[in-house]
Amino acid sequence: MELARFFRNYGDEESCTQLFKEFRDRQGVICKGCKGKDHIWIRTVRKYECKSCHFQTTLRSGTILHASKLPYHYWIYAIVMMTYTKKSISALEMQRQLGHKRYEPIWAMMHKIRRSMGDRDSRYQLEELVELDDGFVKSFKDKDENDSNGNKAGRGTQENSNILVMCRVSSGKDDSKKKKDTAFRYVKMRLTLSQKAEEFEKIVEQHIDPETCLMSDGFPSFSKLDSKVKSHLQLTVSPKLGGKVLPWVHTTISNLKRQLLGVHSGVKQSYLQNYLDEFCYKTNRRYFGFKLFDRVMVAAVTNHSKYGSL
Repeated sequence: MELARFFRNYGDEESCTQLFKEFRDRQGVICKGCKGKDHIWIRTVRKYECKSCHFQTTLRSGTILHASKLPYHYWIYAIVMMTYTKKSISALEMQRQLGHKRYEPIWAMMHKIRRSMGDRDSRYQLEELVELDDGFVKSFKDKDENDSNGNKAGRGTQENSNILVMCRVSSGKDDSKKKKDTAFRYVKMRLTLSQKAEEFEKIVEQHIDPETCLMSDGFPSFSKLDSKVKSHLQLTVSPKLGGKVLPWVHTTISNLKRQLLGVHSGVKQSYLQNYLDEFCYKTNRRYFGFKLFDRVMVAAVTNHSKYGSL
């Protein structure tokens, strides 16, 4: 649905509330009392009631809106703006668009949406042929974090945060005009606190299928990944040639950096993973078009009560 038409149909709080309810009805409600799935909707109190034990569940309970006091149309508008464009949108700009007085609730709302995106992507593993490499992204330390020398870091202290990038590719070109020998499929990015082999092993074990053929450069910490995959081709190349040997990893890192620098004035290291999740989620569904909104709404109405606070 086009953006203008969407807001004509869902331009007030009541229509947005009804839209949210429609998505939740499709996914179903699970009773906290008896785990039953059969409910009736009580219009007078706007709650679901379990047919078995009569336990009542609010429309927000167990969803991404759990414990939130923001109106439904804030959430719907935020999901629309975060999915209808390839690039991201800053919390400050979202606050301006919504006309809300305080920045913090809007910032927290957007991070909950990003977490729901990451939660959906975490259900899938990369397989077949995967490029892997690490990279660095500029971020800001929290004021209580220590630097590498054990000194307290002040607010705004900038550093390089290490991330591990994994790109599933397929052999053969999609288009004869393309210069790369492989075609890009999906990407996963994980923030790492170190460059130790043990941390890389845990990430690969969680996000890459054991039957995968893995390609990486000659970084020593990658050498122990052989035991986690079917085969591991580790190539020793100079930094200048890294972009040719592992083209899609370097392309996605470059795209990520441009997006972060072009939209956000600064990213805290403790929340960097949420921004990585948003980037990967939208990249992996880059051909969904307007249907991307529906996919995020499905994630929003699923159980996210664990995201109650940030």
